[in-house]
Amino acid sequence: MFIGHFAVGLGAKRYAPQVSLGMLFLACQLADLIWPTLVLLGIETVTIEPGITALTPLNFTHYPYSHSLLALSLWAGSLALLYLFLRRAGTRAAMVIALLVVSHWVLDVLSHRPDMPLVLGASPHIGLGLWNHPWLFVPLELALFATGAWMYTRQTRALDRIGSIGFWALAIFLLLIYAANLLGPPPPSTTVVAWSTQAMWLIVAWGFWVDRHRTSASDARAKEASPGLGTVDEPGGMSTR
Repeated sequence: MFIGHFAVGLGAKRYAPQVSLGMLFLACQLADLIWPTLVLLGIETVTIEPGITALTPLNFTHYPYSHSLLALSLWAGSLALLYLFLRRAGTRAAMVIALLVVSHWVLDVLSHRPDMPLVLGASPHIGLGLWNHPWLFVPLELALFATGAWMYTRQTRALDRIGSIGFWALAIFLLLIYAANLLGPPPPSTTVVAWSTQAMWLIVAWGFWVDRHRTSASDARAKEASPGLGTVDEPGGMSTR
């Protein structure tokens, strides 16, 4: 999956409204953020085999450290604890972050052929292979993305034009990348795949940027109901975040 992972990150804002969208994106895509670096270092491997599935020519031959259930569970715990330590956040936010990291494995099991490892060493590999059924998989992933975007916009309100235009530009950009991946030719090399995937860090940064220009819908409604109250920096004011 691609936009399906981002969909889960968008929807998770409802359950952890204090967590930035950028952090939710980092959690739901942590596996794919780690993976290209491990490929470039030669620790994990992928080959290009057009026709191996109907939707992607990539054959993920060895990626237990970024995509096995055990590894992602360990990454999930580490990221959640780091967030707790750095942000002094509540346990609910940390739990949402941990579940998002593991959700990547669950969604990939749906889309991948049986290449998703359970543990780090010799391991059974599973996958339902929905990539071989594009008539089912593509509408499903698009519907998931639409639902996640709807949940995010219901949970938050734009504070300015950046919060509004920036978010919808991000959504359109993700859809364009999705279309290019589906309709474009196979990549020329695995090195190109790995380096281009590194650009996903820019999407994480975009999420942080957009979320700084949005506020929770409940805070926005409270402010509209009490227009005389200011922000937290004003005497007697009310926080807009």
